[in-house]
Amino acid sequence: MKKVFFLTLLVCLVLGGAAGYFFLTDGEMPFVSLRPDTPNVSPKREYTVEASDKGSGIRSLRVIVGQGDKRITLLDKAYSPAPPQAAETFTLEGAGLKDGPFDIDITATDNSIYSFGAGNTVLLHKTLTLDSTPPVVDIASQAHNVRQGGVGCIAYSVSEETESSGVLVGDIFSPGFKIANGRYVCFFPFPLTMEPGDFKPRLRAVDLAGNERVVDFRNQAIPRKFKADTMNVSDGFLQAKMPQYFEAYPGIKDLVEIYIKVNNDMRRENAVTLRELGAKSAPELFWDKKAFLRLPNAAPMAAFGDRRTYMYQGREIDRQVHMGQDLASLANAQVPAAASGKVILAGFFGIYGLAVVLDHGMGLQTIYSHLSQIAVKEGDMVKRGDILGNTGATGLAGGDHLHFGVMVHGIEVSPVEWWDQHWIDDNVADRFK
Repeated sequence: MKKVFFLTLLVCLVLGGAAGYFFLTDGEMPFVSLRPDTPNVSPKREYTVEASDKGSGIRSLRVIVGQGDKRITLLDKAYSPAPPQAAETFTLEGAGLKDGPFDIDITATDNSIYSFGAGNTVLLHKTLTLDSTPPVVDIASQAHNVRQGGVGCIAYSVSEETESSGVLVGDIFSPGFKIANGRYVCFFPFPLTMEPGDFKPRLRAVDLAGNERVVDFRNQAIPRKFKADTMNVSDGFLQAKMPQYFEAYPGIKDLVEIYIKVNNDMRRENAVTLRELGAKSAPELFWDKKAFLRLPNAAPMAAFGDRRTYMYQGREIDRQVHMGQDLASLANAQVPAAASGKVILAGFFGIYGLAVVLDHGMGLQTIYSHLSQIAVKEGDMVKRGDILGNTGATGLAGGDHLHFGVMVHGIEVSPVEWWDQHWIDDNVADRFK
């Protein structure tokens, strides 16, 4: 009998000790956060509340807002089983709050047995300001005559600090940048593939609270006609050019198949890289608004926008659009920088072969392709006329020439207007005054 008593007592002590251990040690609070973390908020802005507890998991999340005597529960979520992380979204729409200060309380409770099973609860309290008034925008520039495949430039002011502002063309957003006089200037493309009737640029500004203002502005879409061309792909071209791409497509032996892969897949990948480089453009303008320098003593060859049909042994194998201007001078000619800028790419670049990309700031960039050698490195600052390298026939080039391209926020646009000082004066330079 005594043995049973002592065994029972031992079990009770073990269980009690275990319960006490968990009661005393599982007291770590869960973590909770709110994104975005801004003092001013718009009713339409979507917020994300996140909570985590690696020990016992998250049992519940609750969001309550208050203003004066009013208390509104925006979120009350229980979890079973309790996950180690939880995230929910909400907005202030429908909360009935007025513009001005309000309180927000976010509580997260974990699934521990701490406090006799109630768990650990953490409270995140913030006092924020509701702002439901969109910013006011004022367009300073007047005429915006934009050629298909070309570039527009707009100057505007905004009544308050912005989270972002710029021009929307379809689903393409081009950010504007603040200049010395306090206004914003934005370069925006008229994409080559967009029909003139679909070109409807709009100016968008989002304030720090998340309120959005979108306005139309006066513009004129100028249609263009582009040349159609047929390119014959020879066996000699394939044998000379495809070996440089064997490493990119190790499982393919057929040269025509490799060529189609390069001309399609690699071309698209290169376009994505150009967009990524465009998104990293410097906020200040390195360019002095002088006409871009052209490759000296060069004859124009293939033009921007040429519609190309590629033929192999009498059959069509591909179609593409030429997105730059080809210029031919003497073989191995020196290639000058079209304008001052920063070298952001220097090396072998897919279909372009050896190439250099310059960032001129505010989304404006240029590319120099098919080079035989490169004389600069990434990070270098160059001036208009500095030598970047020499012409060549690397990449998909059929002979020695320079493929020169201009990009606005990574979208390839016609280089021709950037060689025209009159166009620059009328459509760009006066926006900076």
